[in-house]
Amino acid sequence: RIGKDLPSGRNPSPIYCVRRHTHQPIIFILPVMFRSALSRSYRVVASSLAQPRLFHASAAAEAKLSVEQLASQVDLKGTNVLVRVDLNVPLAKDEVTVTDDTRLRSIVPTTNFLLDKGANVILCSHFGRPKGEIIETGKNGRLTPVVKPLEDLLGKPVKKMNDCMGAEVEDAASSLGEGEVLLLENTRFYKGETKNDPELALGLSKVADYYVNDAFGTAHRAHSSTAGVAEHMKLNAAGYLMEKELKFLVGAVEEPNRPMMAIVGGAKVSTKVPVIESLLEKCDSILVGGAMIFTFYKALGYDIGKSLIEEDLVEVAASLMKKAEEKGVKLILPTDVVLADKFDNDATTAVAKVTEISGDWMGLDIGPDSIKTFGEEIAKANTIVWNGPMGVFEMSSFATGTNEVAQMLAKATSTRGAVTIIGGGDSVAAVNQAGLGDKVSHISTGGGASLELLEGKTLPGVAALTEV
Repeated sequence: RIGKDLPSGRNPSPIYCVRRHTHQPIIFILPVMFRSALSRSYRVVASSLAQPRLFHASAAAEAKLSVEQLASQVDLKGTNVLVRVDLNVPLAKDEVTVTDDTRLRSIVPTTNFLLDKGANVILCSHFGRPKGEIIETGKNGRLTPVVKPLEDLLGKPVKKMNDCMGAEVEDAASSLGEGEVLLLENTRFYKGETKNDPELALGLSKVADYYVNDAFGTAHRAHSSTAGVAEHMKLNAAGYLMEKELKFLVGAVEEPNRPMMAIVGGAKVSTKVPVIESLLEKCDSILVGGAMIFTFYKALGYDIGKSLIEEDLVEVAASLMKKAEEKGVKLILPTDVVLADKFDNDATTAVAKVTEISGDWMGLDIGPDSIKTFGEEIAKANTIVWNGPMGVFEMSSFATGTNEVAQMLAKATSTRGAVTIIGGGDSVAAVNQAGLGDKVSHISTGGGASLELLEGKTLPGVAALTEV
């Protein structure tokens, strides 16, 4: 045991509920040491008959014009199409070399489709956060580093401009012939971009008649290049990448193949409260990992040692557990964790039950018993959405939980045909790090956009597209 011993016989069980059929009672087995506002005594509670949860399609689920539908309605030969893409690729220390071209490769299908139709493709994107300043190089600088990689991927020249609007840009756009590619400069060199400035939106619109948004990762922002510009275009369509994101994130969540599960991890409860609340309305079970678990343990009255916690959200965590009970959703917390004596890959480590943490120990990963339990639950689910790592996966000593979950999802996809969706952010990095990027159903390109879509919010970049 790690830290102080507990009195004999006080081994709390994890919260869980047993759900058989909707016409049968749901049985909730509460921890023996339940010390939160949820319960003050030791008991087994039988709920009233479970009520079926209702699902309503969000605004994001409304049918939007696709790039193929655009091509079927309009002869694109010789026309200019403005395509909003996400070219935010990582650069090496030389601030010139692209170290990961994943995002560049993701825009190729839409770009090639339009080029094959004879359209001129005018690409626009932000790059980093220059905050209205013109920065020559680096992660917040000009888009020059992506030109050569794009030319290699597209197999044709890419002419880059030094601005994203203005007379020079308009002249270059009007001089395009057929099947050419023009790249506009970093849209965030203008402060108005992030404020959906009408002047910038109008300036961007002057280079083309049609607009395609293939940048799902920025679709949750009402910016000039994602929302405002669409007001000036004849038609606005979703590119292949955007279409795929909506298909999986909206389709799988609104009409999932049940049972549906969410795996939610990461460091903070605060960033995940809205999505957990929304998922409680949609999921049959939710697995919780990452440092956020310690805020839940605090709500249960457990000692968490030096583990990360959001003190102001302890009551919120208690409320989420109570809501899960009321809705008949299995909210499953880890039963053991990997502890460390410091936040370091070379720290002294030990495995302990979550009820046996104390002193200066901090939890940095889920433990082996929890991994086994999570695996048993994942094996039952047919639709799985994962957002957030199970531990500090950047450190090899605390990456086991995250890597094992990634392997489980890959196995569920290949052996059972389960729909597995990696909802952006660190989860994507974890899956790619494990070499499993092509072994799951879908990897989302948008962290914040994925979360907001799962919360049921309307994404401005999607709302701006033409309805069909």
